[in-house]
Amino acid sequence: MSGLFESQAPRPLADRLRPQKLADIVGQDHLIGPNGPISRMLAAGQVSSMILWGPPGCGKTTLAKLLADGIDLHFELLSAVFSGVADLRKVFEAARERRRMGKGTLLFIDEIHRFNRAQQDGFLPYVEDGTIVLVGATTENPSFELNAALLSRSQVFVLNRLDAAAEELLLTRAEDLMGYRLPLNAEARAALLDMADGDGRYLLNLAEELFRLPPDVELDPAGLGKAVQRRAPLYDKAQEGHYNLISALHKSLRGSDTDAALYWFARMLDGGEDPLYIARRLVRFAVEDIGLADPQALHQAIAGWDTYKRLGSPEGELALAQVVIYLGTAPKSNAAYKAYKDARRAAKANGSLMPPKHILNAPTKLMQQLGYSAGYEYDHDAEDGFSGQNYFPDSMRRERFYRPVERGFERDLLKRQEYWEKLRAKRQQPRATAAKDDDNEA
Repeated sequence: MSGLFESQAPRPLADRLRPQKLADIVGQDHLIGPNGPISRMLAAGQVSSMILWGPPGCGKTTLAKLLADGIDLHFELLSAVFSGVADLRKVFEAARERRRMGKGTLLFIDEIHRFNRAQQDGFLPYVEDGTIVLVGATTENPSFELNAALLSRSQVFVLNRLDAAAEELLLTRAEDLMGYRLPLNAEARAALLDMADGDGRYLLNLAEELFRLPPDVELDPAGLGKAVQRRAPLYDKAQEGHYNLISALHKSLRGSDTDAALYWFARMLDGGEDPLYIARRLVRFAVEDIGLADPQALHQAIAGWDTYKRLGSPEGELALAQVVIYLGTAPKSNAAYKAYKDARRAAKANGSLMPPKHILNAPTKLMQQLGYSAGYEYDHDAEDGFSGQNYFPDSMRRERFYRPVERGFERDLLKRQEYWEKLRAKRQQPRATAAKDDDNEA
């Protein structure tokens, strides 16, 4: 008897506005527009297995349901959060039975990334033999969360977070359904769209709360903030959002866009990121991307880190913001980073070469007899405090690892390096001549 009264049960606004045809889905024209790949599939009457990757509330479930309807497949929905192996076996058996009767099955798995690798492998034979068309939905990067075998048998389609135009269209549809406009002035309406953060379902849930207010009320942004609760930003410190934002912060600093860097810094804090993690990354940036172009950058980054540890949040966050500003405006150089990498490469390539004997200490008589320390020239006693001796292994050619740039303090270091190189060439010329004379005498 429950089915008799089901139509009279209250339904959320988001469910009442669920699109009934593909064209009603907003914000995903790159997939379902006239030339979109999913539109082409439907036009051909054949849908292949796919992974729908996108943020919450962008229409993944609705799209899967409309795909099934579009080519007359039975729609089966499971959530990886609440389902296990037994549930999957039942679905596969039912799909096989349907197939014997000439009916195909589209199996939609919400949060498919929550299935472990073994469970994901369980889909493969049923996808390969056509028992099911698998449509998986995930908010996480499939490259990290789904195994290669499953990805190789599926197409990955990326759904966008809803932009302001798509959100506005949803609000207009909601107002048309309800028969009156939301009780918001223009500024509050814009703030409502910001609150939704690209999530259409969440936007409609907010709108539903506002429709319960008297229609003659008009809220400003402050009144809106009291009437509905802003949700926490979408940010998972253990998942892709974490890596995306730290990458955005790092690259904005590298590009000397201080304002963009401050924005990503603020986004990370708003998302609940550990400020000490940000502090460590700022120190890393100081040595990797600024280096000796501004030696103070490292001191500033460590000072900001220490200040945060002393003050904590929120006072210490200002110190980190100051570091972001200093690093963003500093001259950039990765010369020290490249020198380190090249030196590591050379060390591995040349093996365990001994240092030249003249720069080895000779604390024992045997070592003296073997020539340790013989011919060493004490630089402080040499002209200009520079002997110009070779310090590389005898069998290894000299390499130049550190190449300062013409920016910041490294300009001065470049001049210093050029000075030592000229002196080295000057000192080594007499040695080369003496070595040639020795060869001739021999």
